Amino acid sequence: MAKVSQIEDPQFWRAGAISIVLVMLIVLIMLTVDSLAAITVGGSHVPPYTVINQKIGYKLESSRGIDVPTIGEKELLFQHEYTPAEAEALIDKGKLVIQSRACMDCHTFFGNGAYYGPDLTKAWLDPAWEGWKGITGAETRAEAMTRFLMDPVKYRTWGRTMPNLHLSREEATAIVAYLKWMAAVDTNGFPANFGQISVNQ
Repeated sequence: MAKVSQIEDPQFWRAGAISIVLVMLIVLIMLTVDSLAAITVGGSHVPPYTVINQKIGYKLESSRGIDVPTIGEKELLFQHEYTPAEAEALIDKGKLVIQSRACMDCHTFFGNGAYYGPDLTKAWLDPAWEGWKGITGAETRAEAMTRFLMDPVKYRTWGRTMPNLHLSREEATAIVAYLKWMAAVDTNGFPANFGQISVNQ
């Protein structure tokens, strides 16, 4: 009987396939653990919910070549310093309101959703809210956003009008808290060039 070479032996290929699968499984587990550490609240890319008590900015990080959020000094949301539990509950409520009103049918969050309305991933940082303070008669960005969300038809300024979702003040402020927290998430430069946006008035 002729001797079968190692390359022709099915056992060789079976062992090779099993070895490759096991190595790739280990790599996948390592990448999953690393990713979860980055995307978990309080991780390297996702700040704790209490970040809503601080000033959120945006700047170019030259070492990465992308714009990233900056977290600065204390800047209370609605003149209230939220505890970790309060902040988490408020942001959870904001997320639930966004889901219940199907906001993603028109807007984008973290790259998911539609593009009929503006991308809201960094909405808190949009320089246009400075103008909205005057339009709504609000003294703060948070209050301007809340008033707009409660009655977007009243503050219509462009061709596409956001429908009035009949949000209560509590629901609107929860959405604003969620948007502020979301703006602090390091999205690896998404949306692209957001930090270079300026308002032409």
